[in-house]
Amino acid sequence: VAGNISILKSPTVLRLTDGTLYGFEGVHTNEGSCEGSCTHVWNYEQATAFLFPALARSMRNIDYSYAQFDNGKMAFRLFLPAERTTRENFFFAAADGQMGGIIKTYREWKISGDHQWLRSVWPKVQRALEYAWEPTNENRWDYDKDGVMEGRQHHTLDMELFGPNSWLTSMYLTALKAAAEMAEAMGEPEKTAEYNGIFASGSEWANEHLYNGRYFHQLVDLKDKTVLEPFGAAAAYWNEEAGEIKYQIGEGCGIDQVLGQWFAHIVGLGYVLDESKVKQAVKSIYDNNFIECMRDYPNACRIYALNEEDGLLICTWPDNNSPVVPVPYADECMNGFEYQAACHMIYEGFVEEGLTAVRAIRDRYDGEKRNPWNEFECGSNYVRSMASYGLLLALSGFEYDMTKGHIGFNPKLNEDEFSFFWSLSEGWGEFRHLGGVLELEVKRGSLALQSFASALLEGREIAEIRCGGAAVPFNRTDRLITFQDRIEIDRHSTLQMLLES
Repeated sequence: VAGNISILKSPTVLRLTDGTLYGFEGVHTNEGSCEGSCTHVWNYEQATAFLFPALARSMRNIDYSYAQFDNGKMAFRLFLPAERTTRENFFFAAADGQMGGIIKTYREWKISGDHQWLRSVWPKVQRALEYAWEPTNENRWDYDKDGVMEGRQHHTLDMELFGPNSWLTSMYLTALKAAAEMAEAMGEPEKTAEYNGIFASGSEWANEHLYNGRYFHQLVDLKDKTVLEPFGAAAAYWNEEAGEIKYQIGEGCGIDQVLGQWFAHIVGLGYVLDESKVKQAVKSIYDNNFIECMRDYPNACRIYALNEEDGLLICTWPDNNSPVVPVPYADECMNGFEYQAACHMIYEGFVEEGLTAVRAIRDRYDGEKRNPWNEFECGSNYVRSMASYGLLLALSGFEYDMTKGHIGFNPKLNEDEFSFFWSLSEGWGEFRHLGGVLELEVKRGSLALQSFASALLEGREIAEIRCGGAAVPFNRTDRLITFQDRIEIDRHSTLQMLLES
């Protein structure tokens, strides 16, 4: 986690004259790599939102101020000066980037608890979501409003997928679920019901049609050229020699097949797809995509792991039915994708598998073979590697909702003795468990709490709760503690919960 936070101090990231955070994807020797705070790459990084929440909100502000077209389409690269973006950037919207912007808005709201800020961007957020079924959407993502991404879907692997697939549909489902809750907070019950209805329809369909018993995938007939015709894409995507559509996943086991579910866990939205199927899918990613010796694996793409090194591949085809020209970068080990998958494994209970995948990355960047402070993809100091901050969230089982004054921890390891760092909008500190005492300390800033939750409370009686030396009245339901009055924990103050032995 610490190795990748260094990216925020590299030339990849800068601040504009008004203080807004802006970033490339990475950097080359003399220039930035891929301009524009690229939405689908910045989807993966989680460090900024928790460590510097105001800067994360500034990225949402500038996107919804300058990167949105009148019909809701979002440019996924922000030009500078920002006013140039909608005048000059007419490339397709990115399905993952656009839906990710909605989820990130939800995350920023939950971290800050700032309803006024949410209200300031909410109309633009709605427009971005509803672009999915907007009649002028040239990509026809969800023209029938059934909650399933279809049409032409540009994505972070720099091509388009055609037809339903779990990767981008899961991002759409998470965005719908987040938008429903935001609409409710904004006093729009009709929109809440509409978004929830579309979500329920899409989730049911995806669980039934995009899961093959082992993992989630893309549903497309690679031999059907007519899939490309509504988008005039045949010239770029039809492989005449093979009689097949190029750059697709098909029945492949993709590392990002349930990306939206990972993001849903990060922001506290629960399951957007069937829990048992998600767990099996995540296990399948490890079983099929983790290669223990790259020397034995042919790679026609860029080399990020080699010789005796190991890592997670972008996509594999367990049944040997790869498209002739598959999705780009399929054979690569790209750190940010690997961190996302490893983090998701931990969320789903596959802790050892997740830590094994992380260990593989850090063994590659061991200070001898590669710089441990510079994980690269398309350029050095690559933003996507800040997905590794999610490991801290997953291992500590961190839950947060500052709109309700709630915080919680559900550790995935060392339950009897541990210490975890936490950070939110108004303060940061440490949570510890030692000798039957839970301690929540604020080291800088403050924390206003109405409730606290932890799996560590299950089956345990609470002898006493104290804050700043004074007893705190509380109510308790299973793993949830609700304080009778909202408590303020100031700098160097500690909330102590004494458990009976």
